[in-house]
Amino acid sequence: MRAPFTAEQFFDVFRQYNLSVWPMQVVLLAVALVLVALALASPRSSRVVIGALAALWLWMGVAYHLVFFASLTPAAYLFAAAFLAEAALLAWHGLRTRRLHFALPRESSATVVGAVLIAFALVGYPALGDALGQRYPAVPTFGLPCPTVIFTFGLLAWCVRPVPRSVLWIPAAWALLGSTAAIGFGARQDFGLLAAAIIALGVMLWPRKRRMSDAAKTGRPLQLGF
Repeated sequence: MRAPFTAEQFFDVFRQYNLSVWPMQVVLLAVALVLVALALASPRSSRVVIGALAALWLWMGVAYHLVFFASLTPAAYLFAAAFLAEAALLAWHGLRTRRLHFALPRESSATVVGAVLIAFALVGYPALGDALGQRYPAVPTFGLPCPTVIFTFGLLAWCVRPVPRSVLWIPAAWALLGSTAAIGFGARQDFGLLAAAIIALGVMLWPRKRRMSDAAKTGRPLQLGF
C-alpha cells in the first residue's frame, strides 16, 4: 500500500521539526549521553534513567507525531497514542514496579549489544544518513522516532532480566513499521531499526528462556535479581 505522502513531504516534516525545536536536538543528545553514563556507572540511578527515557517517548508522541507528523497523515494520532502508551509503560515499570532497572556486572552479550545499538543511534545513524546524501535540517535527528527507538533498545538491553515484555511490544512494532521508510522513502539507515530490534529482542528474551530451562532441569526455583 502506498503512503499518502511523498518522500519529499516526509523529509520536509523533519525540516520543519528541526527548525522549530532548535536547539532541543542538542539538549536531547546531551541528555542521552548523561543517561548512558548513569546506566553504566550508577545502577542506583535506574529510576532517573528510565524516567528520562519515558520522557523521550512522551516528547516523540507530542512534539513530533501530534505537532508535525499529523499534518501528513491522520495515522499520526494513532502513533502518538502508542508512543504515549510506551512512555506510561516505561514510567510504570521503571518508577513503580521497579522491574526495569540496571545492575552490575552485566552479561557480556548484553553489554556489547547495548553499547553497539546506542552508538549506532547517536553516531552511526546520523553519519549513515549523511553518507546517503541527507542534509540537515531535513533529516531525522535524535529525539525523533527511529534513532530514539534504537537508543531505547540499547538501554533496555542493559536492564536486568527479565525485561517486562509489555515495554517491548511498541518499540518492536515501530521497528517493523518504521523500517518501511527505508524502502518507500529511501531512508536506508532505517534498515538498522529492524536489525536493532531483532538483535536486542534476541538478547533480552533468549537468556530468560535459558534460565527457565536450567531451573527446570535442576529442580530449583528460578531466581531473579532485584
